[in-house]
Amino acid sequence: MLHPIRHTLKDQTPLYVFVSVLFLMGVVFGALMVNALTLEQQQDISRYLGDFFLSINEGGAEFQPQTFWDVAALHLKWLGLIWLLGLSVIGLPGILILDFLKGVLIGFTVGCLVGQYTWKGLLFALVSVAPHNLIVIPALLIASVAAVGFSLNIIRSRVLMSRTGHATRPLLSYTGLTLVMAAVLLAVSSFETWVTPVLMSWVTPLIA
Repeated sequence: MLHPIRHTLKDQTPLYVFVSVLFLMGVVFGALMVNALTLEQQQDISRYLGDFFLSINEGGAEFQPQTFWDVAALHLKWLGLIWLLGLSVIGLPGILILDFLKGVLIGFTVGCLVGQYTWKGLLFALVSVAPHNLIVIPALLIASVAAVGFSLNIIRSRVLMSRTGHATRPLLSYTGLTLVMAAVLLAVSSFETWVTPVLMSWVTPLIA
């Protein structure tokens, strides 16, 4: 089970660099999107964040942390879509788009918090966004590189008619690595479900 992980870490460094740069471009793009918001949109976001922080601080009903399975399902759907796209040549651009969008979502979220609350927003982002994403992002990037590599292998063996071996073993290795990443995401989901809300409640009084 560990062999495909060692293989993808050692032999696919250029893909890792490319996918990581694409993700970072998404983060930058998402952060820049905050500056492109209209005044009305910024006021709506400020109002929403204010209500959200007030609800956390007062223990209001509006703040209802997601259940473990809600969090896990979100991560596993993202991972499953990457795996599915990697099974075909036409899914290759979709994998790259997903990595870019993931970066955009994180960049926009952190950008909004920092734009509205400066260092306090950055502190909140460090406890609410950063901890679990330090594991989630690498796991998704590993899965993405494996998906891109498998898709490229399909191109070499089918489109270029260069049959270098049976497709079963690469498929099993690809699927095995994806299952390992799924287990990692399940473990991270438990942290995000039970620990992250506590960290958020500690920091929120500084903001609210």
